[in-house]
Amino acid sequence: MVKSMINMGIIGVGRWGPNILRNFVSMEDVRVSAVCDTDAHRLEAISKRYPDIETTSDVNDIMANRKISSVVIATPLATHFPLSKMALESGKHVFVEKPLATTSRECEELIEIADKKKLILFVGHTFKYNAGIRAAKKYIDSNELGNIYLIDASRTNLGPVRYDANALWDLAAHDISIFSYWLGDSPYSVSAHGGCYLNKNIADVVYATFVYRNGIIAHVHASWLNPRKVREITVVGEKKMLVWNDMNLLEPIRLYNVGFDKEDHYQDSFIDFRLSIREGEVVIPRIQLNEPLMTECVHFIECIKTGKQPLTDGHDGLQVVKALEAATRSINEQSRIITIT
Repeated sequence: MVKSMINMGIIGVGRWGPNILRNFVSMEDVRVSAVCDTDAHRLEAISKRYPDIETTSDVNDIMANRKISSVVIATPLATHFPLSKMALESGKHVFVEKPLATTSRECEELIEIADKKKLILFVGHTFKYNAGIRAAKKYIDSNELGNIYLIDASRTNLGPVRYDANALWDLAAHDISIFSYWLGDSPYSVSAHGGCYLNKNIADVVYATFVYRNGIIAHVHASWLNPRKVREITVVGEKKMLVWNDMNLLEPIRLYNVGFDKEDHYQDSFIDFRLSIREGEVVIPRIQLNEPLMTECVHFIECIKTGKQPLTDGHDGLQVVKALEAATRSINEQSRIITIT
C-alpha cells in the first residue's frame, strides 16, 4: 500500500526547529519541501545537511506554495499568531510551538479560522507525549494515589535566557499543560510572583500557584537562573505519592507507598484521632522510553490524514494561554489571586 505523502514547510530553524525538522525528515510519509528562516547562516547549514530541501528567508514563499499542505511554526512567541493565521488562511494545517499565541483572544481567532476551514491546529505541548507523563496519568486516573492533594513542580536550569518570553511563558507553560492533562481540568485561580534579575521586565524566575475547582493546589517554580537543571514533579495523593523526574532516563517515575493513616481508636478531649506516618515500599515501574517529539510529530500527521482531533489542539492551547495571562496579571498586581475565566 502506497502511503499518501504530506508536503510540509517549516518556518524557524533556530534552537528547537532543527529537532522538529530532523523528526519530520525521518518520516516516510512526509516530505519537507521548504524551510524558512531570517538567518542566512541557519539556512546555509540546513542546505548542507539536507540539500534536497529548498530554503528561503521569505515566509510568503511557503504560504504561496500550493503543494505545501502543512506548516510548522517554531519562531519567537510574538510571531506565532500572525504566522499561524497566515498559514490557516492559506489553507494549510498548522503545527505551532507553545504557547499558541500571546493572548487568549488571538487563540480564539485561530481556533475559529481552523474550524471554519476544517484544518488541523496543533500546539506543541511536547510533554503530553512523554512516556513518563503518560504513565503518571494512568496511575492518577486509576486512583492508585487516591484523591490528589497537591502537585509541586520544579523546572530550572542555568539558561538558556530568552528575550521574547519570560520564564513563566517559556518554562511554566509546560507544567500548566501537564497539570491540566493529569487532572482533566483547567485551573480556577492563580497567584504568582516573578523576579527580573538579568533583564528588565523579563522575569527570569517565577513562582506560580494554581488552584483547581476540586481544591487541588498545583505549584510551579520556573527559572533559567539556577545552577542545576531540574525537571521534576511530585504528586501527593491520599494513598500514595508519585515523583516524575525527567532527568532520570532509567527511572522517570517512582511510586511511594507513604503517607499518613488515621488511628480512629485514639480519642481524648482535644482530638478525635491521631495521625501515624506510613512508610511503605518504593516502586519503580518499567517505562518504555520514547522521544516525545517524534510521538508528537507522528500524531500531527495522523490527525491530518484522519481528521482526528489532536490531543494538543487549539482549545488545549487556549486553556494554557488563559492560565498564563492570569498568572502574568497576578505578577503585575503584587501576587494578587486572579480568577481564570
